[in-house]
Amino acid sequence: MHIAMVTDYYLPSLGGVQTAVKAAKESLESLGHEVTIFCPRFEPSTDDSVVALPASPIFKPDGYPFTWPYAHTYELMKAEFMRRQIDVVHVHSEMFAALAGLQAARDLSIPSVQTMHGRVDVYSASVLPLPSVSTALLARMHGARIPHTLAPSTDTRYNRGRVARRMWRLMINQANFADHVVVPSAHFAQKLVDQGVSRPVSIISNGLEDSALRRVGNSQPRVLSPDEPLRIMWCGRVSPEKRPDIFLTALSQMTSNFVANLYGEGVAFAPTKRLVHRLGLDDRVTMHGPVPQEDVLAAMQTHHVFVSSSYDFDNQPMVLLEAMASLLPAVVSDPDLLEMFPDGTATAAFGPDAAGLAAALDSLCADPIQVEQMSKALLNASEAVSQNTHVRALLDVYEGLL
Repeated sequence: MHIAMVTDYYLPSLGGVQTAVKAAKESLESLGHEVTIFCPRFEPSTDDSVVALPASPIFKPDGYPFTWPYAHTYELMKAEFMRRQIDVVHVHSEMFAALAGLQAARDLSIPSVQTMHGRVDVYSASVLPLPSVSTALLARMHGARIPHTLAPSTDTRYNRGRVARRMWRLMINQANFADHVVVPSAHFAQKLVDQGVSRPVSIISNGLEDSALRRVGNSQPRVLSPDEPLRIMWCGRVSPEKRPDIFLTALSQMTSNFVANLYGEGVAFAPTKRLVHRLGLDDRVTMHGPVPQEDVLAAMQTHHVFVSSSYDFDNQPMVLLEAMASLLPAVVSDPDLLEMFPDGTATAAFGPDAAGLAAALDSLCADPIQVEQMSKALLNASEAVSQNTHVRALLDVYEGLL
């Protein structure tokens, strides 16, 4: 089987979608299938399994290449799908590479799968300039390719407001344009169904590729000695929807001894760095900027706990799977994310605000044996986080469409 995987995110960059696509590609290829990645790039690809899509030289939302012009992208994908005899098109984003991929697949009668990786409504409101204006333009351009005929079904806390409902309308209409929808988490899948997604929905966990698991294969359970600082790791897109400001504010409110390291880049990198100084955390917090996956995995070996400070945004962050594979316990601000962890390996903050996160971290310091117990509970998690565990379910979706 030859699968086309389409994403609007630049493959080598640090990010959950990129990591998930890379893992799926490696796992499918290990079973003898052929996978071609279609993504925007600023330079041609020398790898025949990666097709470089045209990218705007000006517009770069959150630092990522933006697929443009649409007509050129569509024609390129349509020609490559035919030339490479693509059997299934699997789309991993919601912007113009994804739209062109879905439209080309439909025009060529190729089955299509849409993975919904995250909350575009929260991301757009947090990252795009003048979101009330830019999301209106984005929705109009999107709706010209995939008609936004269906409105969100219910008025809920998470889709109140014009921008949120506009982006939910975009999400559900794109999902319904595909033949099958894949969602990595139950909590996000339920929201999509509640809002009107009527295509078949499969909940299939993301996973890590064997090469990543090999790098962390010799991880040892963490031990926090009573006289040492809690070593805290934060990694992800440094952007408002990830709430790095809440993380730093929580650190400033802790009464226990700690050191913290942040990995990643994004539109909020500079203000986050200034906040470190303003909160007086310069001697205990280090911002490392963008780093490759292997450096993230290496850093996970040197920390006691991983913190996810996002709330009501993330679906199933790949970096949390990497932490699980590294035997690194987690504290999450969003209790919905606990569904992805084995029992006893992660804990929710005592509340969604900075005070709740600070209290959870202080509690680990007050009872350091918790860290070791949570870490040891992850010793048997490698199978659950392996992409090879979940690839059969993905292939079942593909085969069911052929």
